[in-house]
Amino acid sequence: MNNKNSAITKGTDKSLIWLWLILCLIGIMSIFAATYRDGDNVLQGFISLKTDYSRQTLYFLLGGVIGIFILLTDSKFFTATANLWYAFGILLLLLVFPFHSRVKGTESIIRFGNAFQLQPADLCKVFVNLALAKYLSRVDTDFSKARSQIIATIIVLTPAAFSIMQKETGLALVYFSFFLVMFREGLSPFVLIIGFSFAVLVVATLLLEPNTLALILTGIAVAAIYILRKQIKRRRNILFLIIGIWFFCVGVQRFVVPFAFDHVLQPYQVKRIFDAIGKDYVPKNAEAALEIENSGKKKGSNNSNYNVKQSKIAIGSGGVVGKGLLSGTQTRYDFVPEQRTDFIFCTIGEGFGFAGSVVFLGIYLILLMRIVTIAERQRSVFSRCYAYGVASVFFFHIAINVGFTIGLAPVIGIPLPFVSYGGTSLLTFTTMLFILVRLDADRQMVLR
Repeated sequence: MNNKNSAITKGTDKSLIWLWLILCLIGIMSIFAATYRDGDNVLQGFISLKTDYSRQTLYFLLGGVIGIFILLTDSKFFTATANLWYAFGILLLLLVFPFHSRVKGTESIIRFGNAFQLQPADLCKVFVNLALAKYLSRVDTDFSKARSQIIATIIVLTPAAFSIMQKETGLALVYFSFFLVMFREGLSPFVLIIGFSFAVLVVATLLLEPNTLALILTGIAVAAIYILRKQIKRRRNILFLIIGIWFFCVGVQRFVVPFAFDHVLQPYQVKRIFDAIGKDYVPKNAEAALEIENSGKKKGSNNSNYNVKQSKIAIGSGGVVGKGLLSGTQTRYDFVPEQRTDFIFCTIGEGFGFAGSVVFLGIYLILLMRIVTIAERQRSVFSRCYAYGVASVFFFHIAINVGFTIGLAPVIGIPLPFVSYGGTSLLTFTTMLFILVRLDADRQMVLR
């Protein structure tokens, strides 16, 4: 028994475990505050496993067991089986197509009776992180070469493509956070600039009239040709590059964005994007209008922006120090939809105010900084890449979730790590973190 205890604690970064424990307890407390009603028997509620906070407590305890099991596992196991886990994740994603259950617009969930459900798109983040770290740490991987970068991109975007086909666009976007890992390992900043420019182009397509944007793009191309006219005389390929970029941008504006909004995204998701940039969205047909209306219904409301408005009211009503754990009116009386899952942050904001929210986000900041510090002290390329993958996924979830809760980002429905209600989510984040703790404990070993 003593040998087992020493195996768990030897080299273990206890600060990460404490941060995990604190965030999980905050999550259970917040779910309790959002779902508790006057007259409920709290003890019975925890024991019965029929309440959300009791089930989240069960997931937390199960996560602890999984964490202990991971800490007792040889760290070489994760490098040796990384590709097998990735293949298993792809298999799970494929099984979703014939066996999925449609839940709140998504077709990415497999149900096992009434007691348990699994979302492979969420779980696959762990497997992608392992597989990407494995590939980047290979001796024969030269990440300065385009071939290696393309293979790494395929590893990351294959599960994302399956997620989009399963109408789970929010989780699909999370996979793009792994590009930050590639950037750390030598991916050209030019790729990130292209990605950011593409996002700006998409937003501009939504904000401006098509002909106006086309004229602006043409003006930019003409200006670039004039400024670079001397270089173009010496190198004609610069002119062809400018013209090619112009055709690409116009193509994105005219064809790619309309196709994505009409055939890839769901109507309610398009409506949320338009809401985020302050523009009205007119559905193209009655079916789309009906889906938007159904997705936005809450206590008679048919406004898809209702969630964000109520969330902002809840957070604002918390003031500086909050109303108290069980004294929030917006969250306790179900004015905020999904307040125990996607909008759990508004429960914290209303209950503990601005001060409590700052402390809460400060805990996340400490967690992210600690993970990056751990990443930089690794001797193993695999461990470093995996650690940056954990930091990237956590950062994306935190930034987007808090962002759409306060109206600064489109509502894409991704959970807050360790805090939002959900078994798959909590166990996935827990597994990711404890694998990092295990790898860091053996950082003196060169796993490659």
